[in-house]
Amino acid sequence: MLKGRCALLTGSIGGIGYAMAKALAEAGASVVLNALSDPATGDAAADRLSSETGRDVVFDGADLTDVAAIEGMVENARTRFGNIDIVVNNAVVRHFSPVDQFRTEDWNRSLAVNISAAFHCIRLAVPGMRAKGWGRIINMSSIFGARGAENRIDYVTTKTALLGMTRAVAIETALTGITCNAISPGAVPTPALLSRIPEMGAAEGLSAAEAEHRYAAARHPTERFVDPAKVGALAVFLCSPAANDITGATLPIDGGWQAR
Repeated sequence: MLKGRCALLTGSIGGIGYAMAKALAEAGASVVLNALSDPATGDAAADRLSSETGRDVVFDGADLTDVAAIEGMVENARTRFGNIDIVVNNAVVRHFSPVDQFRTEDWNRSLAVNISAAFHCIRLAVPGMRAKGWGRIINMSSIFGARGAENRIDYVTTKTALLGMTRAVAIETALTGITCNAISPGAVPTPALLSRIPEMGAAEGLSAAEAEHRYAAARHPTERFVDPAKVGALAVFLCSPAANDITGATLPIDGGWQAR
């Protein structure tokens, strides 16, 4: 379905980003992975994905706080693949701190990676998409784009802002063959999350499995985590002809969390 298309995904050498990259590659797309990691780790992720899917996959370690680096990443992708047809803005940094103790440098970094980098990837990709009459932009928001949480001022603010960016871009590109949508996952079993949960349950004598179930059940009526592969499948759907008329939308994939 996506043969001949190129997908650029930020924050994509692990977790949800890698799952989405794999799904798009399995659907036929060539892929540019991105993360702020050492080249060996990034190249290994690209080699693994290429081996798993048989697609052309490259890694670009552009620092998303650096506009020139983002521009270079997009130009490198165009040189390699001819165009960027799909952009998935998934990269995120977050800090846990009360608002009155939040460090200015942490706030500025969150804005740069979570919001400004998404803007720059979009603005740089749209001309090529418009010229081809086809493009897909997917902004990764979160359940916290729809609700607040303490000690997460940067995460809640930026995930909410991505929804506004999605609507604005969707309206601007509505007649061009480009769609722009947001995906809002609930709790996904990323390594970072799973590493914290056993400690949460240890105080009550819970096993790791019991703690994980309690964590998911407290949030999702389905009482299970969101499978990253299902997030990838949703991204592929948004790139399919069936989704041609879906733009400016926010699609929750949260086990019913927002319905609570």
